[in-house]
Amino acid sequence: MMARSVRLLFTGSLMATMGMAGTAAAQDNSNIQRVEITGSSIKRATAETASPVTVIGRDELLRSGKSTVSEYLQTLTVDGAGSLPTGFGNGFAAGSTAISLRGLGATSTLVLLNGRRMAPFARADDGQKSFTDISTVPMQIVERIEILKDGASSTYGADAIAGVVNIILRKDVQGLEVKADTGWSRYDDGKANKASITYGIGDLDEDKFNWVVNAEYNQSDRIKNSDRANRRGHIGNGDLRAYGFPIGTQFAGGYINGTNNVSPSPTGMVRDPVSTNYVNLPGCSAISATTNQTGANGGCLYYQDQWRDMQPEIESLNLYSKGTWQINADTQAYVELGYSKRSTAFTMTPPSVTPTVAFPPNAQTPQGFINYGNLNLMSAAHPQNPFGANARMRYIAADIGPSERNADNEFRRFVVGVKGSAMGWDYDTGFTYSDSKLDLLYTNMLNMNVLTQALSNPASQYFPYYIGAEAGRNPASLYQAMVVNAMSHSKTSLSVIDFKATRELPIALPGGNIGLALGAEHRREKVTNPSLAGSENGSINSSYVAAFGDSKVSAVYAEILAPLLKSLELSAAVRYDKYDNFNSTTPKVGLKWTPVRTFALRGTYTEGFRAPGPAEGSSASQSTGTSTVRDPIRCPGNVPAAGGATATDCAIPVAAVKVGDANLQPETSKGMTLGLVWDPFEGTSVALDGWKIKRENEINPLPYNEAAALPTAIRNDNNLVQNGQVIPNSGTLILTQAPYRNSSYTEISGVDLDIKQRLRLGNYGRATVGMVITHVASWARHESATTSYQFAGTHGNCDTSNCAGTPKNKVNLNASWDIGAWNFTSNLNWRDKMKNISFEGAACASTLANGQPGTKDCEIASFTTVDLSTRFNVSKNFTLFASVNNVFDKIAPLDPLTYGGISYNPMDASGAIGRYFRVGASYKFF
Repeated sequence: MMARSVRLLFTGSLMATMGMAGTAAAQDNSNIQRVEITGSSIKRATAETASPVTVIGRDELLRSGKSTVSEYLQTLTVDGAGSLPTGFGNGFAAGSTAISLRGLGATSTLVLLNGRRMAPFARADDGQKSFTDISTVPMQIVERIEILKDGASSTYGADAIAGVVNIILRKDVQGLEVKADTGWSRYDDGKANKASITYGIGDLDEDKFNWVVNAEYNQSDRIKNSDRANRRGHIGNGDLRAYGFPIGTQFAGGYINGTNNVSPSPTGMVRDPVSTNYVNLPGCSAISATTNQTGANGGCLYYQDQWRDMQPEIESLNLYSKGTWQINADTQAYVELGYSKRSTAFTMTPPSVTPTVAFPPNAQTPQGFINYGNLNLMSAAHPQNPFGANARMRYIAADIGPSERNADNEFRRFVVGVKGSAMGWDYDTGFTYSDSKLDLLYTNMLNMNVLTQALSNPASQYFPYYIGAEAGRNPASLYQAMVVNAMSHSKTSLSVIDFKATRELPIALPGGNIGLALGAEHRREKVTNPSLAGSENGSINSSYVAAFGDSKVSAVYAEILAPLLKSLELSAAVRYDKYDNFNSTTPKVGLKWTPVRTFALRGTYTEGFRAPGPAEGSSASQSTGTSTVRDPIRCPGNVPAAGGATATDCAIPVAAVKVGDANLQPETSKGMTLGLVWDPFEGTSVALDGWKIKRENEINPLPYNEAAALPTAIRNDNNLVQNGQVIPNSGTLILTQAPYRNSSYTEISGVDLDIKQRLRLGNYGRATVGMVITHVASWARHESATTSYQFAGTHGNCDTSNCAGTPKNKVNLNASWDIGAWNFTSNLNWRDKMKNISFEGAACASTLANGQPGTKDCEIASFTTVDLSTRFNVSKNFTLFASVNNVFDKIAPLDPLTYGGISYNPMDASGAIGRYFRVGASYKFF
């Protein structure tokens, strides 16, 4: 990673692109080009503001070897838990990508395109968190990316609690350039092809106009977990018994735990109504791909990796165009058009015929859920029923085949505006409209009404439904009626009118005149995200997930830049936002002191907020999520309880229903940074910044571990039996409630260190080396006055993130060498080890069959990858390039807790895919 802190501008030259640092010497204003930096509306001669800003230039982005903007951003040390990688196909927002600054979640990270908002992805992550899908941004047309790391709500409004990512696209392009590349893994799979064309015409100075058009096409093949089985150790392998784990890990099924306690199998199981013992039907060897298929208590074992994908199949098209017209010396008009279409397909497991599904309560089902495990009985008349009475059964419908999640997302964006100078003011005003449309298609779902009849009602035309090894006897007409494709169509839209104006006031301070910026904005955001058809009443095998919202926001803001002394600069801003049912005033203040040209101290204080999203703030919104917890009743003290509990109860997936609440109030935040910028030697720059963010009045569901302990939690009736006594409500966990609430506050703190060194090598060219370190000192969530969770250095926080963990330290090391027509670049990315626990002080989250910790020292090992790339300029217009990601083919560490990847952390995906090669070429015609 070659990101660098923003540096100074001398006579119009942005020295950030050369890695230089310092503070601008006093110069004649006529010789200084002023620029606008993310986080401020006031143009200035020095790009080094009081706020810590990281700038990623076009060259370093293209030299990284990464194929998309999101893939690159997710290697940065500032990215954390809650980030959405491409391979997270089993999540709510499958088909999208997002960045999570400081691990506070994508919903607290504001993403801008050319300084303006975009419509959020049309489905909230975890059914709750609204975010911007970065995959809609074409990589080839990116000019630079600016990352503001201290929040900037006083400038941009809501959602910037953790910071701002501003992706700035190229403008004033001239000529025609084409580029193409192809990639493949060391296993000759995961093939990816990419092509782009960029065309620009017109010179603003001479022709008074410029028009640029970019088109970018991407296609990549899916990778299945089974494609890595027995190739990379534990990677993609759900069966961890060879590593000492018990049968019942989270990606396993088909086992019998004991009396009245089983997991559905691909052969089917039927329960003896008298003894309540389940009997496995025959035929396992012909159905399950798992070796050693029978557990200690019988069953037909299977693991999800025989179906589930590791990386989805993706096809995308991104189009972008911008026209600029110089109307006169003081006025410029512009228009931006953007379009993105992205289709992803991700394979999951076959459906269970006995799910528990949740949905909004209705007259027929006032409890709001159906436990098909108790409802779908195998009739006494069913030919496969070995008992002479109606009996419970468990079955994963392998005869139907795996379900595939198809997500087709269309994103559109239109901006029209005018900017210029008038009456001593520089102004910019515009109208933005963007929307995101998402069509979801889930194949091989079950019509539960037909299924119930086919199993339980001998008088039904669909009876009997043969399962397991005898499924070949079923007529096609049964599958036509019972197997359905579930669909939904979602849309979000954003309309914004904005205006800002800046000027230098005739108020002279010892360091110069005061700069002033004023701005106003009105926007409307709409979300229509219905659930999959049939889930609204439990008639398909999926819980209800929907969000609806319509909000209007009006805002005004002001900012000043006051050079109190030649060496001391004060910046301050305040913003007022008016929502439909609340308002917010957010200030920001910054101070930068430059006692000598090569050294500066800087600090900021900012306040921010995040309004309740449509999934959180509407009673019409509801979702059901799943996370692995320790059952506090069946596994107290991390030891299976007597009377029927097993190790599976110590790490069991539980579903939790989350319902929106119109009475929720916005989250608020306070953030502080304090740091220095220093150029101790020629070509050397150092930036050190401490940061602290406190997010209060947080909107979170009840933590899953607490929700699992609720007396209202829904459990199976396989209650514990101790000393001959049945323990009421002690059966296996199925479903619980985790309502949204304003309850907790999160306080995080840490340090960023950024060091750069430029080397002039004479006849051997020039080189740049750099190191970025982020240390998370604390990441603590306080649920109440007496309950708090420390997540720094742990795997936890799975209920409000994608269970990626919060390592205390992350490091990027980079080096780039230019010699003649060649460039060589290397990037090393390292993350620290993490405790394999849900939060500090908790028991080990994974245990072996013998009760010992599931990973060495109960830790997820650290992970390091090295990426190399090279470019060769064959001529002025023709360039060849190649890259190798994960050069040393490092294997991602074993991670039995995460649900994002089978036995590996989704943020370590490069260690699951393996060494990856990419080659390509670009040619500029004129």
